[in-house]
Amino acid sequence: MEKKQFQTESKKLLDMMINSIYTHKEIFLRELISNASDAIDKRYFKSLTDSDSGLPRSEYEISLAVDGDARTLTVSDNGCGMTPEELENNLGTIAKSGSLDFKSENSAENVDIIGQFGVGFYSAFMVADKVTVVSKVYGAEKAWKWESEGVDGYTLEECEKDSVGTEITLHIKPDSEEEDYCDFLEPYSIQRLVKKYSDYIHYPIRMDFEVTKPVEGKKDETEKVIERRTLNSITPLWKKPAAEVTEEEYNSFYSAKFFDYEPPIKVMHYRQEGTVEYTALLYIPSHAPFDYYSKNYEKGLQLYSSGVMVMDRCAEMLPDYFSFVKGLIDSSDISLNISRETLQQDHQLRTIAKAVEKKIKSELLKLLETDREKYEKFFKAFGSQLKFGVYSDYGTHKEQLQDLIMFISSNEMKYTTLKEYVARMPEEQKSIYYACGDTPEKALKLPQAAAVKSKGYEILLLTEDVDEFTLQTLMSFEDKKFVNVSTDELDLNTEEETKKLAEENESGKELLDFIKESVGGLNSVKFSNALGGHPAALSSEGGMTIEMARVLSKMPDAGEGLKASLVLEINSEHAVTAKIKELYGSDKDKCAKYCKLLYAQARLLSGLEIEDAEELSGLISELMV
Repeated sequence: MEKKQFQTESKKLLDMMINSIYTHKEIFLRELISNASDAIDKRYFKSLTDSDSGLPRSEYEISLAVDGDARTLTVSDNGCGMTPEELENNLGTIAKSGSLDFKSENSAENVDIIGQFGVGFYSAFMVADKVTVVSKVYGAEKAWKWESEGVDGYTLEECEKDSVGTEITLHIKPDSEEEDYCDFLEPYSIQRLVKKYSDYIHYPIRMDFEVTKPVEGKKDETEKVIERRTLNSITPLWKKPAAEVTEEEYNSFYSAKFFDYEPPIKVMHYRQEGTVEYTALLYIPSHAPFDYYSKNYEKGLQLYSSGVMVMDRCAEMLPDYFSFVKGLIDSSDISLNISRETLQQDHQLRTIAKAVEKKIKSELLKLLETDREKYEKFFKAFGSQLKFGVYSDYGTHKEQLQDLIMFISSNEMKYTTLKEYVARMPEEQKSIYYACGDTPEKALKLPQAAAVKSKGYEILLLTEDVDEFTLQTLMSFEDKKFVNVSTDELDLNTEEETKKLAEENESGKELLDFIKESVGGLNSVKFSNALGGHPAALSSEGGMTIEMARVLSKMPDAGEGLKASLVLEINSEHAVTAKIKELYGSDKDKCAKYCKLLYAQARLLSGLEIEDAEELSGLISELMV
């Protein structure tokens, strides 16, 4: 029998396709099943005009069979089959797609054919050292056998076959140190691959399993029997109308698909039509995965093309700030690369991603308005990610996210949105005030916070490292500037109070300079009337606040330059201030010790570490006796 060569310029092309195009060897089964589905589609389509060539739709199927002794895996279908000319053209010519030709010839009929590139068949050579194809078309008396061991070429000869369709037999390679090819001869491994990649092929995929069952009527006796099983679900949940799917079905699918023990907070199931058509089934989890805020977490939606999974995690479908969303997209409009494992970066992909992002935001806003309790549960789990989204990329996405973020407020110590805060602002209030601390209670106890509250103004209580960076990125909301109560931007005085305080600072300049020199490390010292009952507090000048400097100092290679310009504010009306003034005139050494003690107290109130605990302990002991 004459061996024919593949119709390509070089055998290296086939070698490249076998070994380089596909990332995972297990992909071969998806490709062969997809080809079988296409063959059935073609026969069914032809039967609409030629009733003699078809079968009742219920009789179409794809059959899998493994033979461990012979080391073969067989994929069979009762589809259209191939003539010897088609075997020659479709299998003997690399990158020749009969499915694509058929789709092009019948473009007006909207035929849903999976194949596009004509290379999927050759993925079989990743796991097989020989592939045998036996095929028979309807009405033919003879079948034809195509056989190849790879790059050396192929043979084509007449043979016998009882039924119409195609049977592909893979002679699985021997095991090696690198690969356990015998996995592809295990029925349960095959079942797993079908569920993973081809669960929603719209024809039944069946295989025989040897199972042990009790012998009927005989106690304690068992026998091995052959059980034929359908491996795929056939109809995807997302293909059903949303009105026909129950909450239990959504939750069950989510749990099985994404291995989550808790029901999701929100389900989004919709079909988008227009320039690009797709179906989406998206879930917002009720809690963050254990690795969500780590480098190991991989975002992305599962991507299906006509019911066949082509990517397990398509990262391009989700922006980072919505990376918590799980789910899938099914579209026949996307442009896949030749292996169907990755996407080409094209207009369709960007269009779908943009539409998905818009949908997620609208559904979150709807949840915020209609079910506050659920939204707050969601925000506790994923709010930090939304805040990082505001801060990242130089604030590019801040307008997209500003209505979704929340902070604990001094108003009843509950979550509030920025919109809700502004709606409650007194008419005379010009800024949005916030305070930072390890807990909301600690933030509220800052000396300057008391002055803001005394004016009847609400305070946002920031407790996470990203919080102040988020507000600094936003800069303002509805023309209301964000003001940290512990900075020199805080100004609650009337014109008369401001004038009086300026005179007091001018007259006490000599004492203030002495305090600055005694303490060291301060940018300035000034009298303040906004500290309530506290003798002193720290604030900052310039763009770097105390909280921002604290956060940045924890980062690797932070450097010495990341420091806030500290200002020691002294309560001009406090008894301690009167004592310092008295000591400044009578005992400057003791006055300097009081100033250091006052500075240490201010650092503690601001949540900063004491720079020299030993010195502080000595000062306290000395002043106590």
